[in-house]
Amino acid sequence: MQWMFSALGFVLIAVGLHDVFHTLLHPTGQGRVGRSIINLVWRVSQALGPKALSLAGPLALVGVTLLWAALQTVGWALVYYPHVPGGFVYVAGLDEARYGNFAESLYFSLSTLTTVGYGDVIVSDPWIRLLSPVEALIGFGLLTAAVTWFMQVYPALARRRALAVRLTVLGEADYASHLGARDTGAAAWTLETLAIDVVQIRIDLTQSPESFYFRESTSAISLGVSLTQALNLSTRAADSQDPGVRVSGLVLRKALEDLAGVLATDFRLPGSAPEEVFQQFAAAHLHEH
Repeated sequence: MQWMFSALGFVLIAVGLHDVFHTLLHPTGQGRVGRSIINLVWRVSQALGPKALSLAGPLALVGVTLLWAALQTVGWALVYYPHVPGGFVYVAGLDEARYGNFAESLYFSLSTLTTVGYGDVIVSDPWIRLLSPVEALIGFGLLTAAVTWFMQVYPALARRRALAVRLTVLGEADYASHLGARDTGAAAWTLETLAIDVVQIRIDLTQSPESFYFRESTSAISLGVSLTQALNLSTRAADSQDPGVRVSGLVLRKALEDLAGVLATDFRLPGSAPEEVFQQFAAAHLHEH
């Protein structure tokens, strides 16, 4: 009967590692367990109000990381549980009878995962001696994975906010109204580079979907707000007499439609047209102080 604990432990370990793999290494970045936690944090934050929403993104990342660690800790503890206390040797002066068997296996699992290794409990069972270094290796990898994950998110946020600022500046300069009067080569270049930036944001949302759950403090850096300017530019470009500007405007429009499709499909933002989806994007992510 005790083998069932070990079997359940290996299942939890596999679930945790599978989620880490799909979140960090898979092209879509869609770990199901982690995504469920992120969605839960987002919904709870929406219910609590704007201040809670401003912390939803960071709290979601921390919550998923803690969940990964918990799955590994509990999973390995269940693997060790049938071997406690007979498979371990305790240092002199430590009475193992004072501790529950599962509590002891949980303690040993957490010590191994964090590579602390106090030395008060030593493995004597051959199988556990073989497996415990694997947990320590996973623990080191989990720490590295968490740091890598955090470092992936913030560059994506920087690109999103940089595009928002660029569009805001173009809007303040009333660039769209003077599109036909400007040098057509420069206008086409502006539209095409904006399309490239929009495509980059679309890729960021696919590979790092957790970046979606970070809000903005002002409208100047809110992409949802500034995308209206991008739509306006693509519309004005369609009326240009220059074929190059019209084609560049069409490319920008297609990039915007693709981005709106990702927001609507992957993040369930309502709206049948890009304008409607972007309005919902702005409403969900703008947090004015």
